[in-house]
Amino acid sequence: MTGAFIINDTTLRDGEQTAGVAFTADEKFAIARALDAAGVPEMEIGIPVMGGAEIEVIQDIARLGLNARLMVWARMTASDLRAALACPVDIVHMSLPVSDLQIDSKLRRSRDWVLAQIRPHVEQALDAGVDVSIGMEDASRADIDFVCRIAEEAQEAGARRVRFADTLGILDPFGTWALLSQLRRAVDIEIEMHAHNDLGLATANTLAAFRAGATHANTTVNGLGERAGNAPLEEVVMALRHIHGHDTGVAPAALPSISALVERASGRPIAANKSIVGAAVFTHESGIHVDGLIKDPRNYEGFDPAELGRSHRLVLGKHSGSQAVRAACALIGLHPSDAEVAVMIERIRAYATETKSGPDATQLRDFYLEASESEAVS
Repeated sequence: MTGAFIINDTTLRDGEQTAGVAFTADEKFAIARALDAAGVPEMEIGIPVMGGAEIEVIQDIARLGLNARLMVWARMTASDLRAALACPVDIVHMSLPVSDLQIDSKLRRSRDWVLAQIRPHVEQALDAGVDVSIGMEDASRADIDFVCRIAEEAQEAGARRVRFADTLGILDPFGTWALLSQLRRAVDIEIEMHAHNDLGLATANTLAAFRAGATHANTTVNGLGERAGNAPLEEVVMALRHIHGHDTGVAPAALPSISALVERASGRPIAANKSIVGAAVFTHESGIHVDGLIKDPRNYEGFDPAELGRSHRLVLGKHSGSQAVRAACALIGLHPSDAEVAVMIERIRAYATETKSGPDATQLRDFYLEASESEAVS
């Protein structure tokens, strides 16, 4: 397992490639500042060949005085590289297909042609004074021996990094580990994992790459990106922290606010049950869970939500038990008897089933009064 694993967040590049998403310049500045303030060490901030407006925004981000190292994305072509070199960034990432399918059907070229592109483009970028990353598009469907040959050529040419792209999100963690382990044995340079989430495995595959010796990971806030998106920043940071004890340097407490910022800017709402940042992920209703939480939060919390500046919340609903009802009543100064609690539970369950929501404080008082009257009559 590697000792270092560096986040290279690509919200401003691949995240913006989400269908229908387009950030304004001010939104890009705000996102870049927020990521930087949270301690994200690298950011991929745009695609210069898109034209003058894109280059201007990239240049403006570079003038913000951020601590993060900045990267731009390019195809491995002369025109893309020229546009990238017009940007005052630290790293130029140049991508080219490496699977036989894409080499043949997209490029109409051969493996030898692909290999021949690497050295001249890397040397031109190095001569311009930037670090170079080589992107291996569709690497997960490529011949791993050819992927290693590409990486060896990149290393010999002077590139500091290669990016292994699971472009279609088809890998599982076992396959990721096997492929990245072989790539790690082939070269000594940095290896970056770029995982897509088409099968819901982007975070798992990113962690597998970490275990296999990768040094960097692409993430996006809220998992934005092409199709089903990329590995979410918030998931990768917290999973590394709690599964592997690895501190990425990204502050957990900043993740909810960054998520909300990107949610607004992208127009893509996150689900209430979205891990780490969803509105309901620290909300509990089940009687068994609530009882355990009241006794010791560690019974049903894998990590303290306070790390994220959050707290757990208990709600009343169909699955609530007596402990939850007592706790909710105590908050509003009510102390029902066992018999009253039993009546209130029935009222709460009926209410939740009918309205699809839990009772508020006023409704809870009404249920208490009904229960008290029912006990008095009996």
